Amino acid sequence: MSLEITPNWLTVLRIALIPAGVWAIFHSPETSWQSLAWSIFFILGLTDILDGHWARKSGRTTPLGAFLDPVADKALIGSAMISLAILDRFPWWIVILILVREIGITIFRLVVIRDGVIPASKGGKLKTMMQSFGVGFYILPIPEFAYPLRDAFMAIAIFLTVWTGVDYIVKWREERNNRTSK
Repeated sequence: MSLEITPNWLTVLRIALIPAGVWAIFHSPETSWQSLAWSIFFILGLTDILDGHWARKSGRTTPLGAFLDPVADKALIGSAMISLAILDRFPWWIVILILVREIGITIFRLVVIRDGVIPASKGGKLKTMMQSFGVGFYILPIPEFAYPLRDAFMAIAIFLTVWTGVDYIVKWREERNNRTSK
């Protein structure tokens, strides 16, 4: 019996390894531990690119993968934000805003799944990338003079988070109206 590694398997592995990054954030405030935490989250973020590219290139896209991939992204970013906020290194209001949007859209996707899985848009992928960079700069020990750059990444991520959430619902509604009017 052999185990076939698939893009979905890689996504599940990404989710399973998130606790390692959280552990490193909490283990020690020392630069080396925070750099390790950043490295773990960075590598897990790269697997997001790898599994999606692999699935599309090999013709292995599945409804399960289309659903699990954004869930893995939300778990990865959410766990890092919550961990940092608990340590008073990240604003709670940003955690709440992003998680309310992400959980809300995930629930929305589950409710409208009968209409078919709505794949991530380019804006949604850009949002995820900016959230990852923004949160990553809060994990990574950077000098204070770089804080404005870190905060700019996070401001863009917040804007994209809100904009893509609204856009997601608008596009679903338009598509649904087009189907019902035919």
